[in-house]
Amino acid sequence: MIGIWALGAYLAVILLWTTAIKRSVGEAMILGFLVVLPFTGAAAAQVGWSALSSAATDEIVYATMAFVFMGYLLDKGGVLDRLIDLLNSVIGGVKGGPAWVSTVASAGLGGVVHNQAAIAATVGSVTIPWMEKSKLDKPAAATLVAGNAGMGITFPFSASMFVLVGSATVGALLDINALVLPLLFGGLWCFLHRLIVTWLLIRKSGMAPLDAAHRLSVRTAFGQGWATLLLFVVVAIPLAVTSGFLTPALSDWTGGDVSKSVSVIVWIPVVLLITGALLGRKQLPRTGRDWGTLLQGSAPRFGIVGVTVLFAFAGANALAATGLPKQMTALLNGLNLPLWLLAILIGLIVIAVAAPLSATATMAAVGTVGVAALVAAGVPATTAAVAVLIFSSCEAAVPPGGAPLYVACGIADVNPIKTFARLLTHYALPLLVIGVLIILGILPI
Repeated sequence: MIGIWALGAYLAVILLWTTAIKRSVGEAMILGFLVVLPFTGAAAAQVGWSALSSAATDEIVYATMAFVFMGYLLDKGGVLDRLIDLLNSVIGGVKGGPAWVSTVASAGLGGVVHNQAAIAATVGSVTIPWMEKSKLDKPAAATLVAGNAGMGITFPFSASMFVLVGSATVGALLDINALVLPLLFGGLWCFLHRLIVTWLLIRKSGMAPLDAAHRLSVRTAFGQGWATLLLFVVVAIPLAVTSGFLTPALSDWTGGDVSKSVSVIVWIPVVLLITGALLGRKQLPRTGRDWGTLLQGSAPRFGIVGVTVLFAFAGANALAATGLPKQMTALLNGLNLPLWLLAILIGLIVIAVAAPLSATATMAAVGTVGVAALVAAGVPATTAAVAVLIFSSCEAAVPPGGAPLYVACGIADVNPIKTFARLLTHYALPLLVIGVLIILGILPI
């Protein structure tokens, strides 16, 4: 049970360092990573180096930094101001308009992109500054965007879904086609939950409809900012290439599977950076010295976010080396509990593992075991799979949180610690309840 003890020590150190001692979450992730290494025995040094080097070359670490800089560039180029003016002219008169747009847009992207970090960055880069301008505090804005990003897991066809159904354990229990509609209905229950949370955050905030005197007319705003809508158009390019009608033709032309060879999380920030630089070229630096000043000004945004994401992935790699997946399998298979208690326990385990790991890694580590344990207790395989995927969507909602949280906090320029309490109460706990109610058959799918 070394892996389970390692996971307990890892989570305890991070929570103690960030909540009791109230130190930086970046420091906590470094300490958590170091605490896990002794559990790997004599190979600790080798495991530590391998885990850290693997994290440093992970595309999501790169993409997170790119998204943070993208938001900074769009801000400095005045692109976001023009876009916000345009959006405010259309729905600024509705209380909480930016928050509603953020939630609905996240659900829409969640059905297409399925990458939580990409959803948080794409939606957050526009709606976080807009929400701040509408008097929603920064931590609440980051919380909303990070919490909404989980919908990328609760709609078909996410990588987590394929990892789960593609495993030998779950693949023998259900066909992937049989999971599509149940997961869609499960995702809709989660979307309803997000709408309720959005309403609560708006109600508790100081957000109010923007007075007409402080809004540009639609005609004026459109004349000044119509080009900023290209940000939404260019995002569709990597999406169309990897998941649209162009994918089969491009795959035939290149001789390979384009959906696997082209990374959405890598290319979305690239196309947005290029488009943002073109749209904001009049306000961006013209000389090398001025660009150096701009880059220097962006540095503080990378501090906490960069260190945290790097060591979060390194910690996840180190935990995997302790044998955590196999040990968790043995633990769950040995339980003999009533269904309601088993459902809660599996939900808590999946959510706890999703905190340091990604949703996809969580499916590989404990998701398949959770489904098998539920099926053995008499739960239909599709129902069990939907519930476990919903549990794993808490990737960004439990300290220390995943990449979507740090992307959102990087855009909002806020310490992630300030979002932890609301993420737990507004997202993690309700999603635990939703998953349990689906297992018990109370919420139909």
